[in-house]
Amino acid sequence: MHTHNLGAWSHDHTFDSGNLAGERSTRAVMWITVVMMVVEIAAGWWYNSMALLADGFHMSSHAVAIGLSAFAYASARRLAGDSRFAFGTWKIEVLAGFASAIFLLVIVALMVVGSVERLFSPAPIHYLEAIIIAAVGSVVNIVSALILGAAHHEGHGDHPHEEHHGHHGHEHHHDMNLQSAYVHVIADAATSLLAIFALVGGWMYGWAWLDPVAGIAGAVVVALWAKRLITDTGKVLLDREMDHPVVDEIRQAVKEAGHQSETTIADLHVWRVGKANYSCAISLVTHDKGLTPGKVKGWLSQHEEIVHSTIEIHCCEVMHAH
Repeated sequence: MHTHNLGAWSHDHTFDSGNLAGERSTRAVMWITVVMMVVEIAAGWWYNSMALLADGFHMSSHAVAIGLSAFAYASARRLAGDSRFAFGTWKIEVLAGFASAIFLLVIVALMVVGSVERLFSPAPIHYLEAIIIAAVGSVVNIVSALILGAAHHEGHGDHPHEEHHGHHGHEHHHDMNLQSAYVHVIADAATSLLAIFALVGGWMYGWAWLDPVAGIAGAVVVALWAKRLITDTGKVLLDREMDHPVVDEIRQAVKEAGHQSETTIADLHVWRVGKANYSCAISLVTHDKGLTPGKVKGWLSQHEEIVHSTIEIHCCEVMHAH
């Protein structure tokens, strides 16, 4: 049995315009959120409104989380040339997204506790002031979402092959760090809208219970978003990508190209090393003595997202019966 090995890897983490747009956008949204947070806390103290104070401190947690996303972009860019990162620094951004999602669940817990406490121990609410500030906060969140959404679309423009693979059922390759910041902004927008609805109902009809109920409903929605973000980022951090369509495409490419030489896959591992980039380690068994790792790389070349491949070939002697 003869064995050949080949590994090829371009180490540099590509910090493209999509990453730069994400960094700029998250930094801008962070400062917008900080300004709105200060306004809400100051207004809550001035009008003696616990609702505004609570929303202000709630927004402060989002400012920290979005700041974490901006910090991740800066760290990934600064450490892009560090050779200690075997596959580049992209997972710094994924790690930030995961941490941000965990932080979001902490916010959910605080929202539920505060809402339940308010449900059983109602407090006077300065409805008019609270509605005005909540409306301003909602507008700020919509503007922030538009900023992050524009950065998301700009990032997709850097990967033209994504559209090509979309015809094969591939999912879009999201920037999970940007996605985590976007989730925080949308969560804020959703809770602001729920707060406006509850405050208007309480002001017009005296339904004070609407405020804490809306808080609980908002917490449930935010928890569902956080769960999805944890699942998406956790898959990447744990290298759980063997259910991705590219895995079946690799198997199919080997099956079609290696049919005549009875080349089969003995072992295959695929994991993500970038937003739209994957690495694979593949072990093949074949009767073709002329098969080389270079030829196998040719079989896989149609899949541009495979940027690093380690190929092992076991050549078995063909036994002839006499």
